[in-house]
Amino acid sequence: MGTKITIDPITRIEGHLRIEVEVAGGKVVNAWSSGQMFRGIEMILQGRDPKDAHHFVQRSCGVCTYTHALSSVRAVESAAGIRIPENARILRNLLHGAQFQADHIVHFYHLHALDWVDIVSALKADLPKTAALSDNVSNAPWGGTAYFKGVQQRLQSFVDSGQLGPFNNAYWGHPAYKLTPEANLMAAAHYIEALRIQAKSARMHAIFGGKNPHLQSLVVGGITSVGDLTPDRVAQFLYIWKETQEFVKNVYIPDLMAVASFYKDWGAIGGTTNFLAWGDLPQGEKEPESLFMPRGVILKRDLKGVKMAEQDKVTEHVAHAWYEEGTPKHPYQGETRPKHGDYKPEGKYSWFKAPRYEGEPCEVGPLARVLVAYAKGKPEIKLAVDAALTKLAVPVDALFSTLGRTAARGLETVVIGDAMEGWIMELVGRLKDGDLKTYQPWDMPSGTIRGFGLNDVARGALGHWVEIKDKKISNYQYVVPSTWNLCPRDEKGKKGPVEEALIGTPVADPKRPLEVLRTVHSFDPCIACGVHVIDPDSNQVYKVRAV
Repeated sequence: MGTKITIDPITRIEGHLRIEVEVAGGKVVNAWSSGQMFRGIEMILQGRDPKDAHHFVQRSCGVCTYTHALSSVRAVESAAGIRIPENARILRNLLHGAQFQADHIVHFYHLHALDWVDIVSALKADLPKTAALSDNVSNAPWGGTAYFKGVQQRLQSFVDSGQLGPFNNAYWGHPAYKLTPEANLMAAAHYIEALRIQAKSARMHAIFGGKNPHLQSLVVGGITSVGDLTPDRVAQFLYIWKETQEFVKNVYIPDLMAVASFYKDWGAIGGTTNFLAWGDLPQGEKEPESLFMPRGVILKRDLKGVKMAEQDKVTEHVAHAWYEEGTPKHPYQGETRPKHGDYKPEGKYSWFKAPRYEGEPCEVGPLARVLVAYAKGKPEIKLAVDAALTKLAVPVDALFSTLGRTAARGLETVVIGDAMEGWIMELVGRLKDGDLKTYQPWDMPSGTIRGFGLNDVARGALGHWVEIKDKKISNYQYVVPSTWNLCPRDEKGKKGPVEEALIGTPVADPKRPLEVLRTVHSFDPCIACGVHVIDPDSNQVYKVRAV
């Protein structure tokens, strides 16, 4: 006897995702993560010119734009032995830093905040109290009773019309919501302001990348924006960076800390065991030593035992994925041989392969990056993390959780954003000295060559591996963050990170499983669609919708 609960669709993520969980005694006791969309871009690349690969793979996603292109050109440069100019390195870092700023703001406010913020409750907020709360917790440039009255009236017009728009089909009034009406109104106002700032921050990509999404300035050998390196263009980039960083520090982080203070119990919910970060943002030619966000792997939550991560220890498994049977393979030997079948939790149930590091599933993303940096003693990260833990009065173990994952995303946004100012000034200094070189001419070697491009993007560790024969792509594989995080079990039955994180998640109302959404959304999945919840205690069936 069991209860099946289908959440369909899960929005506020990109793509097609199905989560199935089993609930007993008010908690999740089992979970299955299923990627529901096959694309096959790796197959499309076979036989093509390696110089064109980044244009194809960048189309994997328009949300995490630029990142696949960056990994791809790095993979071909690795294979061909190309060293890019310093200006190209700086520009690539600036574009990547801009991606972190824009992506993390969007995730916190527009993809994840509504799991913690009850928008309808904001209609009950006392306006003077809301204004006082805002003045107390943030340095937002807007506020006051009149401002919040205007926001409240806009929300009321949504409710009165019966069309809640982006706030439709949610679980308003759920007992798991803990914010006061005033805190909910403040967060709703900042949700709206974040829409404006993220639109501005996307322009940083257009300045040195030609457009957003799908930047056009990256090439194997460097970057093609030398014509854009004028004082006016650099100043424009600097101005938008500054405005975005002020929003991060004065609004995003205060909001994050304010929300976290109401949900400290989530510092013990939604954790995983192993963490992998390839690291990124090189500060010089030598990698991984020069990476601003360091490379490393943490197994069994042993922060003192952090080790250097090696790409040759990655394998992909297909025992529970819709591919032809095969043994675990490193991406260089990887195969993409799709074989769709029925959804069988005990058998094959996902289009995701199951990546493993030395045979272990690993969480990737902001929490993994922050944990590796913290464990390695990176000063900027250690200072930010310790300050947050002190302010919330929670132990370091609280990082291993849904709350920790959400907090890490905000903290690294501040640290990377601050570093960008130095990179801009470094670029300005080189330009003043007359160095305009952004591209290194090169020739494709003959014979068979291999290369890999590792970087750490907003959602986590990303790797591209390429084999080139007679100047054409003979094999191409990439392992993306959501494949690491949302993968199925392997042949040994080891759960993927999201499957593991969901175990123990409380579910107060099986008809409205808001808590499941909190943990799933905390990973910022780059896929989307349905979540299925199974309760073996009854045979009732509920169909619900959620945003």
